[in-house]
Order: sequence, then structure tokens, then C-alpha cells
Amino acid sequence: MAVPVPELAPLTPGARRVLDAASRLFYERGIHAVGVDTIADAAGVTKKTLYDRFGSKEALVVSYLQHRDARWRAHVADTLARVPAPGVHRVLAIFDAAISWSDENSPKGCSAINARAEIGDGHDGHPLFPEVSRQKAWLLDVFEALCREAGITDPGQTAKAMMLLYEGAIVTVGMETFADPFQEARRVAEDLLEARLAQRR
Repeated sequence: MAVPVPELAPLTPGARRVLDAASRLFYERGIHAVGVDTIADAAGVTKKTLYDRFGSKEALVVSYLQHRDARWRAHVADTLARVPAPGVHRVLAIFDAAISWSDENSPKGCSAINARAEIGDGHDGHPLFPEVSRQKAWLLDVFEALCREAGITDPGQTAKAMMLLYEGAIVTVGMETFADPFQEARRVAEDLLEARLAQRR
């Protein structure tokens, strides 16, 4: 399977400065802790520019999540391109992508999970919830497609197991419970995938 990387609308230089500043601040400090004044100051623009380009803080947060997700998808696509043959190692490439991504880009865990923790129960119409849900549904679909390509027994259920291992690892990264959680998740994933594949032999 080819991983599609979403094409986002181009940004003006001012909008790019706002988004870059907001992305750094939202990830480091949290969404509620960062106000538009702080973002505008960090970006070197006026609040009017911020609102002109994004319309609201909520829309800026959604853009932050979308742009991080697009970068992550591009990283996944590049990693999968290096493992072209279907099989267990192509499924495990998602964990390899996470290992090479997380230290530099996600030392505090997943931006989508962190954002989800700051909003309500998801049924209050907040624009963040569908964006976060979309990102996680996409990754589950990727796992299922890769499992199916690999000839894994029950690719849907196996994909859910892969997703649980992945999500557990990225939360552990943020919590710093123990070192190298993605490496541990990868080892468990490999054992499970090999066992499922053996059921078809």
C-alpha cells in the first residue's frame, strides 16, 4: 500500500510564523496554557494577523494538529518505501518510523493524545475531536492494510493489537515510565505477527 500524504493549503509567511510558534508552544506547554497573545508575540505578529490567517484559536489548534500529522505521514511513507516487500517487517516499519521520529518530534508523547486530554468528552462539538479521531483511525487503517498484505490471519483484529501496542508505547514515551518503549512494543508486535502468520502455514 502507498501511504497518502495530505496536501495542505499553502501558508503566507505570516501564517507560517504563527503556526510554527503555536506548534512549539502548544506541544511544550499545552493548548489551554497558551494564549493568542503569547503566540502572536512569539511569532512576531499582531493578534489581528493571527485572527486574519486562522480565524480563531481553535482553528489554529486544528491546523497545528493537521500539519504535525502531515509530517508524520510523510515520515511513515518514507520508512515504508525502504521496506517495499509485504510481510511482517513492513508492518513493523510503523514502529521503526515511530522510533526514528519520537526523540526529536515527540519527546512528550503524541500531540493528538495530549490535545484530546485537554478537551471535553468529544460530544460537545469541539473541532479538535474529529481531527484527533481521524488521525487515529487512519493509523489503524494503515496497520490493517499492512497486515492484510502480509497475509496475517484476521488482519482487522491483528491491526487492533498493533494499535494498542503503538498507543501504549507513545503514552509511555510521554510518561517516561521506562526507556525505549517503542523498541519493546516492536519486539512484542513481531512475536504476535509471527504467531499469526504461522497459523496460515
